[in-house]
Amino acid sequence: MIRVFNHWFSWRSLAGVLFDFSFLIVSLLIIFMWVNSGLPINTKQLLIYASMFAIAMLSINLLLGFYQRTTTRPFSDNRARGVLSLYLAVPVAYGLYTLLPVATVNRDLIQLSAMSAVFGMLVTRVGAAHTPTTKMLRRRILVFGTGFQALAVKQALERSDPATEIIGFYPGANEDSAQVAAQMILSREHSLTDTARNLNVDEIVVALTERRGGSMPLRELLDCKLQGIRVLDLASHFEQTLGQIRLDSLYAGWLIFGDGFRQGAIRTGVKRLFDILCASVLIVLALPIMLIAALLIVLEDGFPLLYRQERVGLNGRLFNVIKFRSMRRDAEKDGKPIWAQAKDNRVTRIGQVIRKLRIDELPQLFSVLKGDMSLVGPRPERPFFVDQLTKEIPFYAVRHSVKPGVTGWAQVRYHYGATVEDSAEKLQYDLYYVKNHSLFLDIVVLFETIGVVLTGKGAH
Repeated sequence: MIRVFNHWFSWRSLAGVLFDFSFLIVSLLIIFMWVNSGLPINTKQLLIYASMFAIAMLSINLLLGFYQRTTTRPFSDNRARGVLSLYLAVPVAYGLYTLLPVATVNRDLIQLSAMSAVFGMLVTRVGAAHTPTTKMLRRRILVFGTGFQALAVKQALERSDPATEIIGFYPGANEDSAQVAAQMILSREHSLTDTARNLNVDEIVVALTERRGGSMPLRELLDCKLQGIRVLDLASHFEQTLGQIRLDSLYAGWLIFGDGFRQGAIRTGVKRLFDILCASVLIVLALPIMLIAALLIVLEDGFPLLYRQERVGLNGRLFNVIKFRSMRRDAEKDGKPIWAQAKDNRVTRIGQVIRKLRIDELPQLFSVLKGDMSLVGPRPERPFFVDQLTKEIPFYAVRHSVKPGVTGWAQVRYHYGATVEDSAEKLQYDLYYVKNHSLFLDIVVLFETIGVVLTGKGAH
């Protein structure tokens, strides 16, 4: 994993971005040199146009999910996304390269060449998503432990990082019941340091279930680190691999003394300026959509048009969130709060559509301008559920140390859910955001939000 502006990326994702960018640039520059034919073409200007086109294509691919940490989609799904990306590239190429100061015949040839470069890049990208990583490029990981936590590490790596290879599980001194396959358990005949060195291990993940009675060989772990082997505790491992802070591996000391969780005045000011600018632009762009949605809501179920509800915001302060009404007027006629369900029969026909496309969230942009919310942050919850969840889930109140958001890291990483268990899962992503939030991560979340909506995986 590689850290960029406090956010952890898979090295495969970054390598894919860099390869695609360089592939497009080099391909187009070769074409430019070929069609030059003695015409007075400005090479610097051509390089700028090629870079603009490459950045536009990377943005399209990012929205379509080509650079996600995990690729569990079937080949047919990735192929369909590749075709859609190619179709989107046509107007982009036409728009950019009509501005080039070259002859018409050369301009047409350049546009055709740009499409050929995009086609080649997409074929490579779709193929790479389904090609196993060679052994030379795999990270060799040794898991220190054999219990439930070690099994969780194995499952997380298999699900999220195909570029890793678990060499084995080194048992702790006081571990009794192993939860991993016996053939994967390494012998304690050699020390941890010697075992890691002999097996050419790149990283050790400490996943001991029992740490008392000298189970943690600190000296050996230090020796491994001094020899260039990365040593991670369980919380740091899940943070980097899954983009979440797991509650089952979390303790207060790690939160207090670890890096992150900074809420400086500069960061707050930059985020506020970013929110105002983006919310203003989005309101102007979304105004026609909001007018159409309002008309359809009224035609189907009458007034009221908007839905106001009390939510918990920054530092536990209460505020009213505003959304387009997507449920029947008598959705909570008995006055008792009810969890929203994935297939809720209280949702109107228009409500199903605007929820899936997240149009119902658009009025919250005015809450962003007001300052009650941010564009990106943990989703605000109702006071009734906050009281319940605070009692049942440790560290739940930490999510209120930043402003709630219209969208968030949890919303783009976790499927829709409305139970205490789902709230605990989402909290793990919210904690990651609170710990590592930056302007860069906000932009990543906004891009992924657009991708979620475009690929039909929006809210229910």
